[in-house]
Order: sequence, then C-alpha cells, then structure tokens
Amino acid sequence: MALALALKYRPTSFSDLIGQESVSQTLSSALDHNRISHAYLFSGLRGSGKTSSARIFSRALQCEKGPTSSPCGECDNCKSALENRHLDIIEMDAASSRKIDDIRDLIEHTKYRPSYGRYKIFIIDEVHMLTKEAFNALLKTLEEPPEYVKFILATTDPLKLPATILSRTQHFRFKKIPHKAVLTHISNILDKENVTYEPQALEIITRSGSGSLRDTLTITDQAISFCNKHITTTKITEMLGVVDPQTLQTFFEAIFHQDEAKLQNSLLLLEEYECEMIIDEMMMFLKEALSSKNKDFPVIIVDRFLRILAESKYLLNINSDGSFVLLLLSLKMQEATKLRDIDSMIKELESSVFSDKPKIQTNTPAINPIHTQASTPTPNSNTNTLPVENNNAIFGKLIAKIYDRSQQLGEIFEKNIEFISFEENVLNWKSSAQGEDKEILRQNYVHIKNIVQEIFGIYTKINPIQSQNLPKNLHNSGEQGNSSDVQTSPINPDFTPSQEAIKPLPSKEPINPPESQEAIYQKFIEENKELIKSAKINLGITEITIIENKKENH
Repeated sequence: MALALALKYRPTSFSDLIGQESVSQTLSSALDHNRISHAYLFSGLRGSGKTSSARIFSRALQCEKGPTSSPCGECDNCKSALENRHLDIIEMDAASSRKIDDIRDLIEHTKYRPSYGRYKIFIIDEVHMLTKEAFNALLKTLEEPPEYVKFILATTDPLKLPATILSRTQHFRFKKIPHKAVLTHISNILDKENVTYEPQALEIITRSGSGSLRDTLTITDQAISFCNKHITTTKITEMLGVVDPQTLQTFFEAIFHQDEAKLQNSLLLLEEYECEMIIDEMMMFLKEALSSKNKDFPVIIVDRFLRILAESKYLLNINSDGSFVLLLLSLKMQEATKLRDIDSMIKELESSVFSDKPKIQTNTPAINPIHTQASTPTPNSNTNTLPVENNNAIFGKLIAKIYDRSQQLGEIFEKNIEFISFEENVLNWKSSAQGEDKEILRQNYVHIKNIVQEIFGIYTKINPIQSQNLPKNLHNSGEQGNSSDVQTSPINPDFTPSQEAIKPLPSKEPINPPESQEAIYQKFIEENKELIKSAKINLGITEITIIENKKENH
C-alpha cells in the first residue's frame, strides 16, 4: 500500500527540516553542549515542522549514543522512536484530551521513572485547546518536573496560551516556509517518484500550499493521481479551480490594447471563478510581472492596477455582486491606462519652473510684410509656431479631447470654433457662438483651457476672436501670424509704400517692466493650478518651492 508523500518524506533528522534552519541549529547546539531545558514550546503555521521537530528532538534525547544532534538510527531506542512505539515518548492530542482529568492522568505518569529510555518525554500537540482548569493543573508540574521528565508543547496559536505557561517554557517560533524552498523540495520528490511536470504547474501547487509543506505535499499527491504522473498547468488549474495564467495574460493584453472583443471573452471566462480568488490571482500575476521587470507592465501602471484591485476587494467585503465588481474593475483598468504618466507631469513641471525668464520685447520698428516685396526672418527668434500643414491635425486632436470629456461640449465647440493661428504661445481662433452655445462654452472655459495647455503647452494663452471682428483676409486663411497685428483695411495691390507707410504700428499695449520673482511665482501657480493639484494627489506633495535658476555670464 502506497504511503502519502507527507508521511513517506517526513523528516527524520534536523538536517531534513525545510526552511527552519534557526530552530534546528539551536536545538542541535543545545543537544551537543548538554544544555537541555525541561520544557519547550513549538509554535507556527500548520505543516511547518513542529511535530516532526518534537519527534526528532525526542529521539535525539533517547539515543543510546546521546544526547546528540545526530541520532544513530540503529539502536533500539532510535528504531522504536522511528516506528512511534517508544514506551517513554508519550504523544497527547490536546484537541481531544483537553479536560482536567486527562492532565491529572498525565501528571500521574510523571511520578514513575522511564522504563526503557533515558527520559520520559511528553509531547502535547495543539496545547492551546486545553481548558483553563487543565492549564492550572499543569502549571506546577511544568515548572518543577522531575529531572527525568521533559515536556514539548506544540501549538498553531500561542496567543491563546496563558502567560504563566509561556514563562515556563523555551519558545521556538517556526516561520512560514519560503516559496523557493518548498518548490525545490517538491521538484526533488517528483524526480524521485519519476513524475514529469511543468515548472508553471509546480508554481501553482506551491502557491496553493500557502507556506505549509504538508498541505503542498497533499496537493502534489492529488495532482499525481489526477494528471496520471504528468503534471501540466492546464490540469492543475482545472483540479484546483484557479485561473489559468494564460487567461490573465489575455485579459491584461486586452486592457492595454483596448480590445473590447477580447476583453469580453476574457470576462466570460473569469465569471466561472470566484471573484475574490480572481483578484488574488491578478495580484500574484502583477507581482510576478513586476519582479521579472516585464516591460509591458510599467511600475506606474501596476501601482494603479493594484489600487483598483484593493478597491474591488473592499466592494466584495460589503457583499457587492461579483460580476459587477469584475466588470467595474476592467473598466477602471482601461481608464487607468489613459492617464498621463506621473514622470512626464513632473518633468513638465520642472521644465516650466526652471526655464529661463521670457525676454521683454522692445518696440523696435518693423516693416509690415504686406507692404514689402520680401522679408528676412530674424535668426534668433524664439517663437512657438506650428507648421501650417499640422494646424488642422493638432486642432482636430484638441476637438477629439473635448469630445472625450463631453459629447455635447465637443459638438458645440466644433460647430462654433474655427482655428486661425498659433504663434508666440498664443492660440487664435474664430468664435461664432451665440446665445446658449456661448454660455456653455463660457461655463466650460476652464476645462477647455486645461486641454489646450495639455496639447499646445502650459504657457499657451487663448485669444478668441468674434466672427464679426475678424478681417476678411483671415476668414479662410491658413497662414501663420498673430491676428492682433493684422490691418483691417483693404489692401491695394498697386500701392507703393511711402515713408509714412513703413512706420511701425503703434503698440496697443504698454511695455511692462520686468516682473518680480514673487509675481512670477504667483503667475505660475495660477496658470498651473490644475497640474499642481494633480501632482499633489498622485505624489503626495504637501509643499512646492520654486528655486530661481541663476546662470553666470562668462
């Protein structure tokens, strides 16, 4: 009859313990230096090696060549201990023998010396299940037992033990066995059992064990029978009822590529599983993608996805419908991929803060190019002018962004606003809005301005020109230039410019003196309040300090 893997490969020495090096090293050192206490407490997760360690320690105490950290396994004491028939190693399950009468019987046994070995050892498993009266009865014997009596208590919940019990024992805490150690141990066992497997399938089995080696071995035993000695990922996901990693990969690909058809198919597959388990599997999938530095999953996107998954878990905790939570989760993830990268926002903010101050324009006489046969461009002009061929495309992008925000606003904007020019960070457009349309555009001006600054730059100013005030020669013009500098009188092509004609036009606005640093700071804060607000929300910024960028002239 075949033994279960958990029993067949149960550790028989301290070197066989998996993931509990600190415990095995301490106990081995105590045995080798004969520093043995009268009572020990082993606590930790189920399947972490508590009872196995108690049996190994008991056998090491009873070995004829001991006490030693390496029992021989050949003497009668070792053989009977290995076969669980040693007369002086008494195991007691406190879950079933928890009353005061059971403890009284145990105390009665302590009065008699060992009949076969060196010590009389009592192993009490699940000791936290004892009643209050049973604990009180055990206290005196546990504190001052006979020299030939040793107690080893094991529990999964040490917090339920009275402080008087904890103070009378040496406490050893068994930690959760690392994932990598369990994976290596399982693969070694499968190699010995001549069972083939896929690495991804073993990852799923190990993760399902949750750090418990016994649970993992039990699942492995079941998988060998289900998969007929060839463990595959598909079979394991079917057996355990977990989501296939390939399904999750398809789901996230549909999210990134905005593929609605593929996303709907993925959601139909995911609805067959429990929603909470799907969220846990998604978290594990994102963790592995982040650990492997997958370029398809940047850190900023993974962070947003994890926030969405955490919010979805909260919705499940308040008894929301699983299908609804799953649908909402997918829609939120789609929107999260459209948000601007925080790094780009920071760079944009830094560039605007530390950029050089704009030069003050002087009233230099200039010849109107309309009245001259040729004009020479200024070599060092620092303009922000869009190429003519890109005007319609970029303005069309602005209209599309406004449509994304509001269908009604987009229709009104497209119907009433016509692009004129963009030069020197000034966007000129013709507005023919009247009545209700004009009022809606006025109410949404802040949102429109934010979208304009996102596309054309954060220093962009809007110069709306009413239809009736626009010069005839610019109604259908695609040429560049600032509409405020264009003459409104008709042009005579036979006109020869005189000295009076080429005089510079008088400046409509007085030249302002250089602004102070405080004024520049306040102006920057006012123009970029939406960007600063977004940076504060996403980055947790509480204070913004502008450092003046001083350059030395050499």
